[in-house]
Amino acid sequence: MTQTPTQPQARAQIRIPAAHPMVMLLGSGDSLLRVIEEAFPAADIHVRGNEISATGEAADVALIQRLFDEMMLVLRTGAPMTEDAVERSIAMLRAAGTGEGDPQGETPAEVLTQNILSNRGRTIRPKTLNQKRYVDAIDQHTIVFGIGPAGTGKTYLAMAKAVQALQAKQVSRIILTRPAVEAGERLGFLPGTLFDKIDPYLRPLYDALHDMLDPDSIPRLMAAGTIEVAPLAYMRGRAQPVFTNVLTPDGWRPIGSLEVGDLVIGSNGEPTPVLGVYPQGEKDIYRVSAQDGSWTLCCGEHLWTVRTASDRRRDKPWRVLETKEMIGNLRAAHARRYELPMLTAPVSFPEREVPMDPYALGLLLGDGCLTGSTTPSFATEDQELAEALQGALTGVTLRHRGGPDYVLNRTKAPGDVVTLENPVTAILRQLDLLGSRSHSKFVPDDYLHNSAEVRLGVLQGLLDADGGPVTQSDRTCRIQYSTASIVLRDDVIALVQSLGGVAYTRRRPAGRAPGLAKGRPVHHRYDAHVVDIRLPEGIEPFRLARKAEKYRAAGGGGRPMRFIDSIEPAGREEAVCIQVAAEDSLYVTQDYLLTHNTLNDAFIILDEAQNTSAEQMKMFLTRLGFDSKIVITGDITQVDLPSGTKSGLRQVQEILEGLDDVHFSRLTSQDVVRHKLVGRIVDAYEKYDSRNGQQDGQADGREDGRRDRRKGK
Repeated sequence: MTQTPTQPQARAQIRIPAAHPMVMLLGSGDSLLRVIEEAFPAADIHVRGNEISATGEAADVALIQRLFDEMMLVLRTGAPMTEDAVERSIAMLRAAGTGEGDPQGETPAEVLTQNILSNRGRTIRPKTLNQKRYVDAIDQHTIVFGIGPAGTGKTYLAMAKAVQALQAKQVSRIILTRPAVEAGERLGFLPGTLFDKIDPYLRPLYDALHDMLDPDSIPRLMAAGTIEVAPLAYMRGRAQPVFTNVLTPDGWRPIGSLEVGDLVIGSNGEPTPVLGVYPQGEKDIYRVSAQDGSWTLCCGEHLWTVRTASDRRRDKPWRVLETKEMIGNLRAAHARRYELPMLTAPVSFPEREVPMDPYALGLLLGDGCLTGSTTPSFATEDQELAEALQGALTGVTLRHRGGPDYVLNRTKAPGDVVTLENPVTAILRQLDLLGSRSHSKFVPDDYLHNSAEVRLGVLQGLLDADGGPVTQSDRTCRIQYSTASIVLRDDVIALVQSLGGVAYTRRRPAGRAPGLAKGRPVHHRYDAHVVDIRLPEGIEPFRLARKAEKYRAAGGGGRPMRFIDSIEPAGREEAVCIQVAAEDSLYVTQDYLLTHNTLNDAFIILDEAQNTSAEQMKMFLTRLGFDSKIVITGDITQVDLPSGTKSGLRQVQEILEGLDDVHFSRLTSQDVVRHKLVGRIVDAYEKYDSRNGQQDGQADGREDGRRDRRKGK
């Protein structure tokens, strides 16, 4: 009979500083000491005063000595040692001894003393090495997947990191979401309001929030949009009706016609590509109107970048709110509450060739006679304007007929045929302007959607002819323009808005008191449309010296501003949402309003991600905005999706594994921080699934063999 060789015995003396209470190290009633003794049954551990001696196998004695050193380091930081913490410390030290520990040499003390959040006398910190790696990955990567069984702290730690980031002002909002998978009953048939129906699915997220924040502050933060808790299906609802116009470098296009790769215009006036297009089906639609008369349509979950007067005074960043969050809250002491962003630069359309100088066209649209029944003419009392028009046109000469009247005669050269067409008439015919009268004039598309210089030139001509500065005491200068043409009025508004300004319009009816011309009354046959304009600093509205000087002397146009005036229901429509590549995620929609629908400056957590479909996972990931962070948690062994639906969490690992700035943290039963029995249950199920999987594979192999033999016969 062979005898097992005995291992060499070792002895270690561990001296604890006298100032350190032994009860904190050994636990109340030596509870921590008993955990250590149970973990090392072959070792003999004795305590005498402030000295601890350990005798046993060399490997065990070394681990015991290291364990007490780590426990002392933890206690010196003020963190408590619990039975659970001692067990985890032993597991980490043993894993390190077998080469399965952290390759960076992190110690139990480093894991157990990493504080994430402290609130109401409670500190949240990782409890295992894998949890610490998970927390570190959230700091180091933009997208982190936390995959593992229930009870491993995946969602709880992610929530703690989200609250930490919000308190440190690293993000401006937290978004928490879960897929609401039906369990035997359809949501539509459950009793109560929609909130009552979806609340049970989100309850674990609310519970975690109440652990980490003052419960009284949570409703306020949620009302302000700082914290949003919603089912995943509601995350995709930030949409506009398919027929809503969006500005592109080629002009306006319905949002429903856009495809990935198409270009739209961003808040800086430059083109930005569309990264995603997501059909939404039918949704409740609202009409969002600004105080200048501009408006657009969107759904209740559509996002708007806004700020309040208080935000501006305190130099706080712009906030992002959903449409429905602002309903009923649009006024503050009778003033409009929410200011909208403006274009930071004129829209950059591609430059197009135009047949006439844009300033000259503006002058002719304002004070020119373009009927075509006579030679084109121009009426002005300003010699400066007549000279400017003469200098901007080629092939014509301005002939002064007396008073304000000028005729644009063709410049004749020796040998010219008498029947040659007037160059101005030819250009007007080309632009479809020939024959237009005061109530039917318009700005051709080639000028409306051209470079900023061309658009400004047309606007300056119109304002020099039919506009002027309006000054008021102690106020900056606004510009007023009037026309009898509804189309020209809208074109002037579009020119102003495309340059980053605002325009307000009002109507003077045709039946108003007549004016006077040379002492004779002149009755108004058409309504007059008056447009009040404010342009941003750096945009000069006038070339005519007397108007330009008056405008500058009054301090210019100040700062154009837009405020949300009303939000009203507008029925149900088929809707779609887009994602754009612009850094602020803003794009130009109808009436040059700026809106967006991606998630910037946010900490976003998707919980129970194993119950997302592949399409939902793609949608969620591509909604990532700038300066945002996403944490996705789930357990791929607990999929509750309908039969035949592939889990998006399973598929995404095959697609994104190894991608830069994307990290997969995998936790195991060893990281379960609930009741100890939970970890054992998880292990038991894994063994059962593994055993049954092998048996199923063997059964399938036998069946295949029988099938092959039958075919052979």
